[in-house]
Amino acid sequence: MAINKFMMAALKALSYPDIDIKKNYWWERQVVNVTHYHYLKPFYKTWDHKVSCGDHEIPVRIFSPPEEAENHSILLFFHGGGWVLGNIDSYNKVCANMARLTGRLVVSVDYQLAPEHKFPAAPEDCYAVAREIFLDTALLDTPASDITLIGDSAGANLAAVVSLMARDRGEFLPGKQILIYPATYNDHSEHSLFDSIRDNGTDYLLTSKRVCDYMDLYMSGPEDLHNPYFAPLLAKDLSNQPDTLLITAEYDPLRDEGEEYARKLEKFGNRVELHRIEDALHGFFSLPPSFPQVKECYELINRFLSEVPQP
Repeated sequence: MAINKFMMAALKALSYPDIDIKKNYWWERQVVNVTHYHYLKPFYKTWDHKVSCGDHEIPVRIFSPPEEAENHSILLFFHGGGWVLGNIDSYNKVCANMARLTGRLVVSVDYQLAPEHKFPAAPEDCYAVAREIFLDTALLDTPASDITLIGDSAGANLAAVVSLMARDRGEFLPGKQILIYPATYNDHSEHSLFDSIRDNGTDYLLTSKRVCDYMDLYMSGPEDLHNPYFAPLLAKDLSNQPDTLLITAEYDPLRDEGEEYARKLEKFGNRVELHRIEDALHGFFSLPPSFPQVKECYELINRFLSEVPQP
Protein backbone atom coordinates (compact mmCIF):
# COMPACT_ATOMS: atom_id res chain seq x y z
CA MET A 1 0.00 0.00 0.00
CA ALA A 2 1.48 3.33 -1.05
CA ILE A 3 2.25 6.04 1.50
CA ASN A 4 -0.94 8.08 1.95
CA LYS A 5 -1.23 11.87 2.20
CA PHE A 6 -1.52 11.86 6.00
CA MET A 7 1.63 9.79 6.36
CA MET A 8 3.46 12.01 3.87
CA ALA A 9 2.56 15.11 5.89
CA ALA A 10 3.81 13.44 9.06
CA LEU A 11 7.06 12.41 7.38
CA LYS A 12 7.65 15.94 6.15
CA ALA A 13 7.09 17.32 9.65
CA LEU A 14 9.57 14.84 11.10
CA SER A 15 12.14 15.48 8.36
CA TYR A 16 12.24 19.27 8.90
CA PRO A 17 13.99 21.16 10.28
CA ASP A 18 17.00 18.87 10.08
CA ILE A 19 18.85 18.96 13.41
CA ASP A 20 22.50 19.96 13.02
CA ILE A 21 24.05 16.59 13.75
CA LYS A 22 27.54 18.07 13.68
CA LYS A 23 26.77 20.23 16.73
CA ASN A 24 24.32 17.91 18.46
CA TYR A 25 25.59 14.38 17.81
CA TRP A 26 26.30 13.72 21.53
CA TRP A 27 22.76 14.77 22.52
CA GLU A 28 21.23 12.71 19.72
CA ARG A 29 23.22 9.68 20.86
CA GLN A 30 21.58 9.94 24.26
CA VAL A 31 18.13 10.13 22.68
CA VAL A 32 18.85 7.06 20.55
CA ASN A 33 20.20 5.13 23.52
CA VAL A 34 17.14 5.90 25.66
CA THR A 35 14.47 5.41 23.01
CA HIS A 36 15.97 2.22 21.57
CA TYR A 37 17.04 0.51 24.79
CA HIS A 38 15.50 -2.92 25.16
CA TYR A 39 15.30 -4.90 28.37
CA LEU A 40 15.79 -8.43 27.16
CA LYS A 41 13.31 -11.08 28.17
CA PRO A 42 14.75 -13.97 30.23
CA PHE A 43 14.52 -16.53 27.41
CA TYR A 44 16.95 -14.54 25.28
CA LYS A 45 20.41 -15.88 26.00
CA THR A 46 23.10 -13.25 25.60
CA TRP A 47 26.67 -12.93 26.69
CA ASP A 48 29.35 -10.32 26.19
CA HIS A 49 32.87 -10.71 24.88
CA LYS A 50 35.77 -8.40 23.96
CA VAL A 51 38.13 -8.52 21.02
CA SER A 52 41.55 -6.89 21.19
CA CYS A 53 42.44 -4.41 18.46
CA GLY A 54 45.65 -2.44 18.86
CA ASP A 55 45.44 -0.30 21.99
CA HIS A 56 41.77 -0.96 22.75
CA GLU A 57 39.16 -3.68 23.10
CA ILE A 58 35.98 -3.97 21.03
CA PRO A 59 32.87 -5.08 22.92
CA VAL A 60 30.64 -7.62 21.20
CA ARG A 61 27.33 -9.09 22.32
CA ILE A 62 26.27 -12.57 21.32
CA PHE A 63 22.56 -13.40 21.00
CA SER A 64 21.41 -17.00 21.00
CA PRO A 65 18.04 -18.00 19.52
CA PRO A 66 15.47 -19.00 22.16
CA GLU A 67 15.48 -22.58 20.94
CA GLU A 68 18.83 -24.33 20.73
CA ALA A 69 19.67 -24.92 17.09
CA GLU A 70 21.51 -27.98 15.85
CA ASN A 71 23.98 -25.81 13.97
CA HIS A 72 25.81 -22.77 15.27
CA SER A 73 25.62 -20.60 12.16
CA ILE A 74 26.57 -16.99 12.88
CA LEU A 75 25.31 -13.64 11.65
CA LEU A 76 28.10 -11.14 12.32
CA PHE A 77 26.17 -7.88 12.61
CA PHE A 78 27.37 -4.28 12.20
CA HIS A 79 24.79 -1.70 13.29
CA GLY A 80 23.69 1.45 11.48
CA GLY A 81 23.67 5.04 12.69
CA GLY A 82 25.83 6.93 10.21
CA TRP A 83 29.05 5.75 11.90
CA VAL A 84 28.11 8.32 14.61
CA LEU A 85 25.08 6.92 16.48
CA GLY A 86 24.05 3.55 17.86
CA ASN A 87 25.70 0.79 19.88
CA ILE A 88 25.10 -2.80 20.96
CA ASP A 89 22.62 -1.63 23.61
CA SER A 90 20.46 0.40 21.22
CA TYR A 91 20.41 -2.57 18.80
CA ASN A 92 19.55 -5.18 21.45
CA LYS A 93 15.98 -5.51 20.25
CA VAL A 94 16.95 -5.78 16.58
CA CYS A 95 19.56 -8.45 17.31
CA ALA A 96 17.32 -10.43 19.66
CA ASN A 97 14.64 -10.49 16.97
CA MET A 98 17.24 -11.43 14.36
CA ALA A 99 18.41 -14.42 16.42
CA ARG A 100 14.81 -15.52 17.01
CA LEU A 101 13.63 -15.10 13.42
CA THR A 102 16.66 -16.70 11.76
CA GLY A 103 17.53 -19.36 14.34
CA ARG A 104 21.17 -18.24 14.24
CA LEU A 105 23.66 -16.82 16.68
CA VAL A 106 23.96 -13.07 16.20
CA VAL A 107 27.24 -11.37 17.09
CA SER A 108 26.75 -7.61 17.41
CA VAL A 109 29.86 -5.41 17.16
CA ASP A 110 30.26 -2.22 19.20
CA TYR A 111 32.76 -0.52 16.89
CA GLN A 112 34.21 2.90 17.71
CA LEU A 113 32.11 5.87 16.63
CA ALA A 114 32.96 9.10 14.86
CA PRO A 115 33.79 11.91 15.31
CA GLU A 116 35.87 10.82 18.32
CA HIS A 117 37.21 7.93 16.24
CA LYS A 118 37.22 8.80 12.56
CA PHE A 119 37.76 6.62 9.50
CA PRO A 120 39.27 4.02 9.36
CA ALA A 121 38.60 3.21 13.05
CA ALA A 122 35.17 1.63 12.45
CA PRO A 123 36.14 -0.70 9.58
CA GLU A 124 39.34 -1.74 11.38
CA ASP A 125 37.30 -2.64 14.49
CA CYS A 126 34.82 -4.61 12.42
CA TYR A 127 37.62 -6.38 10.56
CA ALA A 128 39.33 -7.30 13.85
CA VAL A 129 36.16 -8.96 15.17
CA ALA A 130 35.56 -10.76 11.87
CA ARG A 131 39.17 -11.93 11.80
CA GLU A 132 38.93 -13.45 15.28
CA ILE A 133 35.67 -15.27 14.54
CA PHE A 134 36.74 -16.53 11.12
CA LEU A 135 40.21 -17.66 12.20
CA ASP A 136 39.35 -19.01 15.66
CA THR A 137 36.36 -21.15 14.72
CA ALA A 138 36.51 -22.97 18.06
CA LEU A 139 35.52 -19.73 19.80
CA LEU A 140 31.84 -20.18 18.91
CA ASP A 141 32.09 -23.72 17.53
CA THR A 142 31.26 -22.49 14.03
CA PRO A 143 33.10 -23.22 10.78
CA ALA A 144 34.00 -20.22 8.65
CA SER A 145 31.59 -21.38 5.94
CA ASP A 146 28.68 -20.82 8.37
CA ILE A 147 29.51 -17.18 9.15
CA THR A 148 27.60 -14.44 7.30
CA LEU A 149 28.30 -10.71 7.45
CA ILE A 150 25.23 -8.51 7.84
CA GLY A 151 24.62 -4.82 8.47
CA ASP A 152 22.13 -2.03 7.94
CA SER A 153 22.90 1.42 6.50
CA ALA A 154 26.36 2.45 7.75
CA GLY A 155 26.67 -1.07 9.13
CA ALA A 156 26.00 -2.47 5.65
CA ASN A 157 28.75 -0.16 4.38
CA LEU A 158 31.06 -1.71 6.99
CA ALA A 159 30.05 -5.26 6.04
CA ALA A 160 30.87 -4.55 2.39
CA VAL A 161 34.16 -2.94 3.40
CA VAL A 162 35.15 -5.86 5.63
CA SER A 163 34.57 -8.17 2.66
CA LEU A 164 36.88 -6.03 0.52
CA MET A 165 39.50 -5.86 3.29
CA ALA A 166 39.32 -9.64 3.77
CA ARG A 167 39.95 -10.25 0.07
CA ASP A 168 42.79 -7.73 -0.06
CA ARG A 169 44.53 -8.94 3.12
CA GLY A 170 44.09 -12.62 2.36
CA GLU A 171 43.48 -13.84 5.92
CA PHE A 172 39.91 -15.09 5.44
CA LEU A 173 37.02 -14.63 3.05
CA PRO A 174 33.31 -14.59 3.98
CA GLY A 175 31.03 -16.85 1.96
CA LYS A 176 27.97 -14.61 2.29
CA GLN A 177 27.05 -11.02 3.10
CA ILE A 178 23.68 -9.33 3.64
CA LEU A 179 23.63 -5.59 2.94
CA ILE A 180 20.48 -3.76 4.05
CA TYR A 181 20.11 -0.30 2.44
CA PRO A 182 23.89 0.24 2.39
CA ALA A 183 25.74 3.53 1.99
CA THR A 184 28.18 2.84 -0.84
CA TYR A 185 29.00 6.19 -2.49
CA ASN A 186 30.82 9.39 -1.52
CA ASP A 187 28.48 12.14 -2.77
CA HIS A 188 25.01 12.71 -1.31
CA SER A 189 24.61 16.31 -2.38
CA GLU A 190 22.24 17.59 -5.08
CA HIS A 191 25.05 16.86 -7.54
CA SER A 192 25.01 13.13 -6.81
CA LEU A 193 24.92 10.65 -9.68
CA PHE A 194 21.83 9.04 -8.16
CA ASP A 195 18.25 10.26 -8.55
CA SER A 196 17.12 8.78 -5.23
CA ILE A 197 19.22 11.40 -3.42
CA ARG A 198 17.13 14.14 -5.02
CA ASP A 199 13.80 12.27 -5.09
CA ASN A 200 13.95 10.93 -1.52
CA GLY A 201 16.43 13.28 0.13
CA THR A 202 14.11 15.69 1.96
CA ASP A 203 10.78 14.21 3.02
CA TYR A 204 11.45 10.66 4.22
CA LEU A 205 13.09 10.96 7.66
CA LEU A 206 16.68 10.37 6.54
CA THR A 207 17.65 13.44 4.54
CA SER A 208 20.50 13.83 2.08
CA LYS A 209 21.85 16.65 4.27
CA ARG A 210 21.97 14.28 7.22
CA VAL A 211 23.93 11.72 5.19
CA CYS A 212 26.41 14.43 4.13
CA ASP A 213 26.83 15.51 7.76
CA TYR A 214 27.43 11.94 8.91
CA MET A 215 30.14 11.49 6.29
CA ASP A 216 31.76 14.80 7.25
CA LEU A 217 31.93 13.60 10.86
CA TYR A 218 33.21 10.19 9.81
CA MET A 219 36.03 11.08 7.43
CA SER A 220 39.52 12.04 8.59
CA GLY A 221 40.18 14.16 5.52
CA PRO A 222 39.02 14.81 1.94
CA GLU A 223 41.25 12.00 0.65
CA ASP A 224 38.95 9.48 2.37
CA LEU A 225 36.21 10.32 -0.13
CA HIS A 226 38.20 8.44 -2.77
CA ASN A 227 38.98 5.39 -0.63
CA PRO A 228 36.93 2.25 -1.47
CA TYR A 229 37.08 1.28 2.22
CA PHE A 230 35.11 4.52 2.81
CA ALA A 231 32.82 4.27 -0.24
CA PRO A 232 32.96 0.70 -1.62
CA LEU A 233 31.21 1.62 -4.90
CA LEU A 234 34.50 3.32 -5.83
CA ALA A 235 36.41 0.03 -5.79
CA LYS A 236 37.95 -0.59 -9.20
CA ASP A 237 37.87 -4.34 -8.62
CA LEU A 238 34.92 -6.08 -6.95
CA SER A 239 35.92 -9.60 -7.91
CA ASN A 240 36.08 -12.48 -5.41
CA GLN A 241 33.37 -11.12 -3.14
CA PRO A 242 30.86 -13.14 -1.07
CA ASP A 243 27.46 -14.26 -2.31
CA THR A 244 25.42 -11.14 -1.61
CA LEU A 245 21.85 -10.37 -0.64
CA LEU A 246 21.30 -6.63 -1.07
CA ILE A 247 18.04 -5.08 0.11
CA THR A 248 17.00 -1.49 -0.54
CA ALA A 249 13.99 0.63 0.49
CA GLU A 250 11.76 2.39 -2.05
CA TYR A 251 11.72 5.81 -0.32
CA ASP A 252 15.38 5.90 0.72
CA PRO A 253 17.94 8.44 -0.52
CA LEU A 254 20.52 5.61 -0.48
CA ARG A 255 18.39 3.33 -2.67
CA ASP A 256 20.07 3.89 -6.05
CA GLU A 257 23.67 3.66 -4.86
CA GLY A 258 22.87 0.39 -3.08
CA GLU A 259 21.32 -1.04 -6.21
CA GLU A 260 24.26 0.14 -8.31
CA TYR A 261 26.61 -1.66 -5.91
CA ALA A 262 24.63 -4.86 -6.47
CA ARG A 263 24.92 -4.46 -10.24
CA LYS A 264 28.65 -3.78 -10.02
CA LEU A 265 29.21 -6.84 -7.83
CA GLU A 266 27.37 -8.93 -10.41
CA LYS A 267 29.39 -7.38 -13.23
CA PHE A 268 32.55 -8.70 -11.56
CA GLY A 269 31.21 -12.23 -11.52
CA ASN A 270 29.76 -12.41 -8.03
CA ARG A 271 26.43 -14.04 -7.19
CA VAL A 272 23.99 -11.30 -6.14
CA GLU A 273 20.33 -11.12 -5.16
CA LEU A 274 18.87 -7.61 -5.25
CA HIS A 275 15.47 -6.76 -3.77
CA ARG A 276 13.74 -3.41 -3.32
CA ILE A 277 11.17 -3.34 -0.50
CA GLU A 278 8.15 -1.34 -1.66
CA ASP A 279 6.67 1.44 0.49
CA ALA A 280 9.68 1.22 2.84
CA LEU A 281 11.76 4.01 4.34
CA HIS A 282 15.39 3.96 5.35
CA GLY A 283 15.65 2.39 8.80
CA PHE A 284 12.65 0.05 8.44
CA PHE A 285 14.73 -2.95 9.55
CA SER A 286 14.59 -1.65 13.15
CA LEU A 287 10.78 -1.72 13.20
CA PRO A 288 8.89 -4.54 14.97
CA PRO A 289 8.78 -7.82 13.00
CA SER A 290 5.00 -7.47 12.59
CA PHE A 291 5.50 -4.74 9.98
CA PRO A 292 5.04 -6.17 6.46
CA GLN A 293 8.32 -4.69 5.22
CA VAL A 294 10.23 -6.37 8.04
CA LYS A 295 8.43 -9.67 7.43
CA GLU A 296 9.38 -9.54 3.77
CA CYS A 297 12.97 -8.70 4.66
CA TYR A 298 13.29 -11.74 6.94
CA GLU A 299 11.71 -13.98 4.33
CA LEU A 300 14.44 -12.90 1.93
CA ILE A 301 17.15 -13.30 4.55
CA ASN A 302 16.09 -16.79 5.59
CA ARG A 303 15.79 -17.97 2.00
CA PHE A 304 19.24 -16.58 1.23
CA LEU A 305 20.78 -18.18 4.33
CA SER A 306 19.33 -21.58 3.42
CA GLU A 307 20.97 -21.58 0.00
CA VAL A 308 24.23 -23.45 -0.45
CA PRO A 309 27.06 -21.02 -1.32
CA GLN A 310 28.28 -21.31 -4.89
CA PRO A 311 31.88 -22.56 -5.35
